[in-house]
Amino acid sequence: MQRGEGQRRRPSLSLPILRTSRDQHRAGTLTLGNLLTALGETSFGWAIVVFSLLTLLPLPPGSTLITALPLLVTTGQMMLGYPHVKLPGPLERLQLDQTKLRHTVLRLRPVTRRLERVLRPRYRFVFARRSERVLGLALFMIAFALFLPVPLSGWFPAISLFVFGVGLVEQDGLVASAGLALGGASVILTATILMSLAAGAEAMIG
Repeated sequence: MQRGEGQRRRPSLSLPILRTSRDQHRAGTLTLGNLLTALGETSFGWAIVVFSLLTLLPLPPGSTLITALPLLVTTGQMMLGYPHVKLPGPLERLQLDQTKLRHTVLRLRPVTRRLERVLRPRYRFVFARRSERVLGLALFMIAFALFLPVPLSGWFPAISLFVFGVGLVEQDGLVASAGLALGGASVILTATILMSLAAGAEAMIG
């Protein structure tokens, strides 16, 4: 019964973002800060969901040096024990491309549909206040792996952060833990690629 009520309140993970971004685009007010505020809260969950979507926008290679900054700020604040997200002015006023954002949200529909089928409040101890800083540290490391312009690795930490954020929004500790596990794998992948590139460069110089 509770699950049915939750589904009526939020029938789709994508719908709030699509509707809000469309309305703000028509009003000429679509910015990062306005989008997050209009979603109804400045919680870390929604911030991580929205900001991970930004890193998946169809942008030139190396763009994560910019698009990952909100995630670094958000996870850093979580690590430092902030009660909610506080975006710096330049990030809060950052204008968004509604067409690209919509395209990215729709492209992720296969992922969100699967999540919607399994999401439910459970294992809430994962989000206990005493664990928040540790979670923030783990997420910051994943966001940093995303921030680095390493070939072939960017989408992996972005998806893992998206999955964690969805789990946090819906208070599903199992889904959030899956996101963390994917994120840990993405950090290892990024480190492996970096070490391979460094070894290759050293061999060329030597």
